[in-house]
Amino acid sequence: MEQLKAAIRDIPDFPKPGVGFKDITPLLADPATFKLAIDLFKERHAGNQIDMVVGIEARGFIFASALAYALGAGTCLVRKPGKLPHAVHQQTYELEYGTDTVEIHSDAFKPGQRILIIDDVLATGGTVAATIDLISTNFDVEIVESDFLMELGFLNGRARLGSNPIHALLTY
Repeated sequence: MEQLKAAIRDIPDFPKPGVGFKDITPLLADPATFKLAIDLFKERHAGNQIDMVVGIEARGFIFASALAYALGAGTCLVRKPGKLPHAVHQQTYELEYGTDTVEIHSDAFKPGQRILIIDDVLATGGTVAATIDLISTNFDVEIVESDFLMELGFLNGRARLGSNPIHALLTY
């Protein structure tokens, strides 16, 4: 895990003063660390018979595609409104100041499929909670787990997800 942590760059005061941004682009640019991250997720789910890996916009797409390939699963995208070209289901959720919405194609899954959700970071948990609600409300599938490259534990996003299984490779 130290190899992964060493590949994540800290950017102070981004996107605004007082925020410490965890930049994963060096990890993604280095073949060894990107492969290590995907391999760790793959090892975790090798026997779980995952049918579909769901990537949350936008960096989650990177991990979802690579992991789906590694697991021999399909992948689908959860996006912001207006980005998916076919009929969608949507879920609106509360932000600190206002609301946001996520969407998924209405034909994203077949009944009974085993789903893995993945994103780069678990922060406050709002987007992943909305994604879990979106999927569980509209589809007859099993969400096996929600995985993250890193969790910002001090933001307590895990608490927002209730009893849903969660795993992060790194915790800050």
